[in-house]
Amino acid sequence: MDPYKITEPESALESPLYQSQVPLTATKYPLSLLSPYSISITNFPSTPRSIHLSPFLSRLMSRGSTATMMIRPLGFLVFLLLSAISLCGAKIVYPISDSHRSAALELFSPSFESLEEAYEALRTFEVLEVETNNYRSTQACQSVLDTLGSSSSDVKDIYYALRVQKILKCDAGWENVKDVTSKLQSTISGASSLSDFYFSVGSLVLIKELDIDAEVKLEDANGVFRSIKSLGQSDGRWRYNSNNPESSTRAAGIAIEALAGVVSLAPLDIDLSLIGSVKTSIAKLFESIEKYDDGALYFDEKIVDARDYQGPLSTSSSVVHGFVAFADVTSEAINVPREKLLGLAKFFLCVGIPGNSHDFYSQIDSLALLERNNFSIPLILSLPSTVLSLTRKDQLKVSVNTVLGSSAPPVSVRLVQAAISGSKESPIINNQELRFDSGSGFHVLDSLPESADVGHYEFSFRVDLPDADISSFYATGGITKVSFYLTGLTRLEGAEIAILDSDHESIDTKNKLELAGKNSVALSANHLQKMRLTFTLSSPLGNAFKPHQVLLKLRHETNIKHVFVIGNSGKQFELILDFLGLVDKLYYLSGRYDIELTVGDAVMENSFVQPLGHINLELPTAPEKAARPSPQPVDPYLRYGPKAEISHIFRAPEKRPPREVSLVFLGLTLVPLGGFLIGLLSLSVNLKGFPTSAVPAIFAILFHLGIAGVLALYLLFWLKLNLFMTLKILGFLGVFLLFTGRKILSHLASVSAKSKSA
Repeated sequence: MDPYKITEPESALESPLYQSQVPLTATKYPLSLLSPYSISITNFPSTPRSIHLSPFLSRLMSRGSTATMMIRPLGFLVFLLLSAISLCGAKIVYPISDSHRSAALELFSPSFESLEEAYEALRTFEVLEVETNNYRSTQACQSVLDTLGSSSSDVKDIYYALRVQKILKCDAGWENVKDVTSKLQSTISGASSLSDFYFSVGSLVLIKELDIDAEVKLEDANGVFRSIKSLGQSDGRWRYNSNNPESSTRAAGIAIEALAGVVSLAPLDIDLSLIGSVKTSIAKLFESIEKYDDGALYFDEKIVDARDYQGPLSTSSSVVHGFVAFADVTSEAINVPREKLLGLAKFFLCVGIPGNSHDFYSQIDSLALLERNNFSIPLILSLPSTVLSLTRKDQLKVSVNTVLGSSAPPVSVRLVQAAISGSKESPIINNQELRFDSGSGFHVLDSLPESADVGHYEFSFRVDLPDADISSFYATGGITKVSFYLTGLTRLEGAEIAILDSDHESIDTKNKLELAGKNSVALSANHLQKMRLTFTLSSPLGNAFKPHQVLLKLRHETNIKHVFVIGNSGKQFELILDFLGLVDKLYYLSGRYDIELTVGDAVMENSFVQPLGHINLELPTAPEKAARPSPQPVDPYLRYGPKAEISHIFRAPEKRPPREVSLVFLGLTLVPLGGFLIGLLSLSVNLKGFPTSAVPAIFAILFHLGIAGVLALYLLFWLKLNLFMTLKILGFLGVFLLFTGRKILSHLASVSAKSKSA
């Protein structure tokens, strides 16, 4: 690799991100962090994230070309959807905010195709506390009445009708509630699939919760419990039915929620051994949970048909529903670490805003269950910004909320450590408790220590619950590590640019540069000389500082550009360009080169791209086999953009004759017409030969009208029509004249023949 030159796309230098204070992820080569070929998705401006394949796609594509072919029919949209669910790579997440409420109004339409869609919308709006007047219509309640009153409704429709009824509280008549209950219980008795158990048991639980005057209970609750449990596997997952040997994590969540419903409907206590076996299955299921680097946890299918795959968001939501429901109906503790619920909460939050209504509902409903569960309520530590300016003396602010953004119980936030990322230097902060500001609701560090310098830091926070009585009801996650960027104004001094002779001692030209202002140096050199650029750069505290980009760009008058990396030794930065060794790189192109200096970093508040002036180079003639510059891309705006306006002055109209002369000539043009009429009179032209019979007379009239049409066409050709239109119309008129003319001429010939024979 050429030690002078950067191989990344040069256009990155001109990106407006270059001077942004938003931290970017540094890579091996300086320009790569601004490369237009890289993709970065952020959930918050100061929180870098990265894209990678979802675990399902990674496993599926690793199975070979056959599995890859299975993916292709799913389409690129599905690929993006599954990949988007895997964006949990940040160190910090944020609770539900107003952006989710706005997204809910856009994702859910007031017109729904099924009661399932209506329930998902109503439940989402209920959790987010969004007005649902558009959904509180007679249409939704009528659908509920029709479903509950029809004997042909399946158990799934009944389940979602009861769900909608629980939210809307429609004025429903429950005359046939006994028939519905009887149908549900008979479905449970003959159920063979997990979905039949789930919707039937869930519907009975809803009828019980709606407090309808109906006796709802399962007489053989232990038998139903065993029937559902028989579909379970040793690893905690469940099968959808006894005929399907493939087990599923999502099915496990559905089964556990159904078992919780059986427990709540049982007239007597369920056998404790059955309850214990389910708790064991739940514990094993949580052992298979997958993890991101930031502590976010999620469930995903291990082996599943690509056509039925619904992604980790739906799978994790199913498990959360089952776990919370079972924890609510059992008094004994479940052997699941509380921090795993916090990890699941982080996963649902780090997804951001899903792109379809079903996933959005799964996210919001799962977070609502986690916030109100009886096992452990996750608390989320978030920060309004992970970029602090030393120049403005920004305060460090931390907030602690529930997953839906509600206020947390009284907590203390301690900054355990703040140290430069990847450095072995002593931390700048150790074990300092943040001050709680009751007005803003933030835990605040009023000021950073004087030893804090610009750079990339790692802050470690710990949330503590002072009240021991409530500490067991909340999960705080222990130590939370967050990447921080401290920004400030760097000092750039002693900038000089000089032309040296080959011995490095003789200075031909030397210019001082004022990089804070404008520079316009004019240099000249030949291929035997060198150009040297030097300056010193230090942090606000005077320490050595190396930005991510310190580059010099030469742009030839033909728009060919060359970029060079400026090296450093401590605070001193120096670049020496030996033109004799660079003639090949410069393509032996003599002429004017504009000089531009770029110095920038994510933590520099005074990053800049500064034109320094120009240099005229005299290089030797290129040998025959010398490399030639590649054709420069043509600016599409110059090729396809608007052209310059063309100004045209028409010549002055020629002088016309007087009006009287024009009228005389008009009269002369009418003289032939008069002569024509006089000639007709002199020849005694008359209409005695015009046919008197009806049919021949009609053809005669049509023939003369056709001739008049041809004359009118000539007039239109003169005034308006072009030659092609005229010929097209004349073709039709010609056929018409040929037909009518033949008819009338045949009639005249027959009349003439009869008169002669007579």
